Amino acid sequence: MSKIAFIGAGNMASAIVEGIIKSSVFAPAEIACTSAPDGSGERLAGKTGITYTGNLAELIPAVETGGYIVLAIKPQQLAQMPAEVADWAAGKTVISILAGTPLSKLCGVFNKSPYVVRVMPNTPGQIGAGVSCYAGNTTLPEAVGAQVEAILGALGCVFAVSEDKLDAVTAVSGSGPAYVFEFIAALEEAAEKVGLEKDLARALALQTVLGSAKLVEQTGEDPVALRIKVTSPNGTTQAALESMEADGFRPLVAKAVKAAADRSVELGKG
Repeated sequence: MSKIAFIGAGNMASAIVEGIIKSSVFAPAEIACTSAPDGSGERLAGKTGITYTGNLAELIPAVETGGYIVLAIKPQQLAQMPAEVADWAAGKTVISILAGTPLSKLCGVFNKSPYVVRVMPNTPGQIGAGVSCYAGNTTLPEAVGAQVEAILGALGCVFAVSEDKLDAVTAVSGSGPAYVFEFIAALEEAAEKVGLEKDLARALALQTVLGSAKLVEQTGEDPVALRIKVTSPNGTTQAALESMEADGFRPLVAKAVKAAADRSVELGKG
């Protein structure tokens, strides 16, 4: 019997598996997985020592009652689950990282599972530096909630929210890494345009973003307060910020986040 099973063995599932082993949430002997016939499950098992099976009908029933099932497949694959999956998962908590898949749909498939949890992780979770927000189909008992947070903690920070907040979460932290990647790329490109070599431009852009984020985190200061501290009157930083304000930097970010949130709502209805 296993205590937790992963349906899917991609990057995010692998990050969770490696994290929960490293933090001793579960031992390799307590973890099992299955995957598409692409070798990912076998590779994960070989790397971590967990159990792999290519048969879903073997994987889920082998999870002990009160155990955990992590859905880490593509959203469209949920509809391909066999009807028997509800019986196999009876009495077990289901944790889903399927993008845009609401609890109502998850509970329709796993209708004999007492607790179903929908999670919105983000890609930095692959290196343990992510943030995940989760919502349950009902109030989770303290022990279950603690275990869910321990599992998701393998990806980084964890926050409990109500499901109606997950579209906004998706727009901010789910899609957010792409905004940061784009900003780094833009800063690098701008650095080259003012005469810096490509390697130096990349290093300066990357380390500036990393260092600034760490400064906010470690000082606990408001980002605006830190911005004011680094902005000398009539200096270079002020000239740059005035240019950004004139071009509507903040409204642009707000518009982008709203577009992502609106799209998340649309996908959830699909």
